[in-house]
Amino acid sequence: MLSAMRIFIKVVELGSFSKAAEVLNMAPSSVARNIDNLEQDFNAVLLKRSTRQLLLTEAGEQFLTGARKLVSDEESLKASLSQQELQPEGVLRISVFEGFGRVKVCPILPGFLAQYPKVKIEIDLDNQLVDLHSENIDIAIRIGSPADSSLHARMLMTNQTSLCASPTYLAQFGSPKKPDDLLQHNCLLLDRDRQRTYWHFHKAKQYKKVPVQGNLTSRGGTPILEAAIHHGGIVLLSSWMMDDLIQDGSLVRCLPEWTPSLSEQSSGDIYALYSGGKHMRPVIRAFIDYLVKALKL
Repeated sequence: MLSAMRIFIKVVELGSFSKAAEVLNMAPSSVARNIDNLEQDFNAVLLKRSTRQLLLTEAGEQFLTGARKLVSDEESLKASLSQQELQPEGVLRISVFEGFGRVKVCPILPGFLAQYPKVKIEIDLDNQLVDLHSENIDIAIRIGSPADSSLHARMLMTNQTSLCASPTYLAQFGSPKKPDDLLQHNCLLLDRDRQRTYWHFHKAKQYKKVPVQGNLTSRGGTPILEAAIHHGGIVLLSSWMMDDLIQDGSLVRCLPEWTPSLSEQSSGDIYALYSGGKHMRPVIRAFIDYLVKALKL
């Protein structure tokens, strides 16, 4: 309908079907057919045709005013949406599991908000899975690709894990020499639906599955990490939670010749989950791009 209105406006401006057709790169018959369709759709004669000139009827004058307004409104809307594409704005709602949010996401938020002053962020650090649609979440950051096929996923990083304890704990209770030695240690555990916890170890073609036990279990990594720092036991967590603590000597890697993980295969990759695909809000794309860049530094 709007394309036909544009043709009508051009015919009126140029005063000729043939001139309008030439400017619009259309056949004169196609121009005339669009005008005829408009007159049929609105049940009104819009133009008085003669061999010499075209004249607007009273209905045509009214239609021209309305058509110009609609075309102008569409162009304004396109310009507005285009501007939003260039400058992210609005509220961004993020759900991220507690450890990753605390260590990797929260520290970059001030820089992102300084770069995009029209954005406001609402962030929830939660280890529970959330439904993005029902809870109105724009981005969820989780370990593993989504089971929901309606969501899109962008990998942020590989979730490697490390086995660590404090130097004081190891001095008091000894360092494990092999995975089975963990049976004699206090292991700080992530809650796995209250099932028996196994830690998994790979080295070349060797594989060990150890049923570990301990006096502290948590749904999130922070409590057991703090316990390990304060000499409470041995912990198996994501390396990104402990790299700085290893570097400053607060923690020491145990069994460094083995590759540990919380599951038999691997500890999974970390993804940003979102809906919308190609039509996602600019602020979502901007934040994920910013986060990916920050994680590479």
